[in-house]
Amino acid sequence: MSTDTAHVAERIDRPVNDVYAYVSNPANLTAWAPGLGESVEQHDGDWYVQSPDLGRVRVEFAPPNGFGVLDHVVTLESGEQFLNPLRVVPYGDGAEIVFSVRRPPGTSDADFTRDSGKVADDLARLKQILEK
Repeated sequence: MSTDTAHVAERIDRPVNDVYAYVSNPANLTAWAPGLGESVEQHDGDWYVQSPDLGRVRVEFAPPNGFGVLDHVVTLESGEQFLNPLRVVPYGDGAEIVFSVRRPPGTSDADFTRDSGKVADDLARLKQILEK
C-alpha cells in the first residue's frame, strides 16, 4: 500500500485532445518517458516496453475516454503490478497533465524525491515535444 503521493504537473500549450491523443498512444512512450524503457512494441494487442532496470514490462492504459483519464498499469515480468494515475485536463486554451507518483512501502525519502523528479523531467520533455 502506498504511503505518499506526489502530484507532478505540467501545463502544455496545446489543445487537451492533442495531448490526450499523443500520450494515450503507447508507441510514443519512449519518446517522452525514456526512463520507462528503451523500446516499445505491440504483441497480440498488448504493449511492452523494454526497460534496462525492470526487463520487459507490459503497459496497459485505461480504455479511451472523454475525461482525460490516462491511468496505466505497469506489469513486471514477476507479475507485480503498479497502477500509475495520469490525467490530462483542459487549462485555458491548453492542457495540464498530472501524474500521481505513488511511494511504495519502504521507499526512502531520497528515492521518492528522485522518482518524482524523473516524472517531472518526463512531463517537461512531453511539453517540449508537443509545443514544437
